[in-house]
Order: sequence, then C-alpha cells, then structure tokens
Amino acid sequence: MEFAKKYVRQTVEICDEIDVDVIEKMAVALAELRSRGGRLFFVGSGGGAGHASHAVNDFRKIANIECYTPCDNVSELTARINDDGWDTSYSNWLKVSRFNSSDAVFVFSVGGGSLQKKISVNLVECVHLAIERKGLVLGIVGKDGGFTKASSELVVTIPTVDDALITPHVEGWQAVVWHLLVSHPLLAKNSMKWESVK
Repeated sequence: MEFAKKYVRQTVEICDEIDVDVIEKMAVALAELRSRGGRLFFVGSGGGAGHASHAVNDFRKIANIECYTPCDNVSELTARINDDGWDTSYSNWLKVSRFNSSDAVFVFSVGGGSLQKKISVNLVECVHLAIERKGLVLGIVGKDGGFTKASSELVVTIPTVDDALITPHVEGWQAVVWHLLVSHPLLAKNSMKWESVK
C-alpha cells in the first residue's frame, strides 16, 4: 500500500512540474506538419518501440496524420539489424522512406540517447538524419533529455522525482503526453468510439 501511494504521489508531482508550454508548441508544430502534408515517424526501443506502434495508430486514426514506425515491420527491422547493425537500422529505414524537410521524427526514449555513452545510438542516428535533412525533431524523454533534448525545442522532458523509478515514470508519461496531443483541439479530427457511446 505504501509503494502505491508513493508512486501515485510522484505522478502528481510530475504533473505539477511538467512543461505544458512545450506540449502546446508540439501540438502547433504537428498541426502545421499535417497542413503541409508532412509525415510523422515514431522511433523508440523497448517500451518506446511499443509506444511508437500505438502512437502511429492514434495519430493516423484520430489526428489524420500520416505516420509510420520501423518497429511495425519485424522482418525488415531484423534484416537491417542483421546486415547493417543496430545503430543504423532505424536511420537507414528513414532514408528508404525518403525522410525530408516536410517530415518529423518523434522520439520515445528514457534518456534521449548519447553517442558518448553509447546508449540508444539508433535513436541518435535518426535525430542526426532529421537535422541533416532539415526535418523536425520531437520527443518525450527523461533524465536530462540526452541528445534528443539538445537537438530540439519540441521535446518534453519528464521531470525526475525518484532516481529509482525514472523508467516507469518516463514511459508512463510518454503515453499521457501523446494521448494529450491526439486529443488536442488543434489535432483531433475524428471522435473516439467510447466518447460517442451513450
């Protein structure tokens, strides 16, 4: 019982500290991306890969934004990992997808990636490619935000309230923020099923 109370209290603390101004800027940028016909590419590893697949569904179905993730084609992904290596597996996929200046990469990562620490290099390579091709970089990250946060103003950093619970809080809040975004009046185009059932 005590752990449950502590976890919920920490969630409230994060809620009070999170930078909602950045989230509003993300909503504006995503609405502009849709208006110009840009595409949104979600990338993440582990829990972030699962989030990427779920977010693709939500942004396509609710917000009418063309979205993709390399995580949804396990055959291509594992072939790229096998032949090219993990570090470039996602960025090479983005190259074949003709990622361009109209598009955006959206990163789900606990630490945001670091070349120096050799953590989430596959995500860092995606951010590099997006910058190189003058596309947008968005993300929801934790800790200090790593390379992703350093690369863009459109990145939400989930506040660290407990060093022992960084990953669950960040991954939980990634889902909260992307659901906020697809529900945002600037982005929501289609109603969801349960909201219309009486």
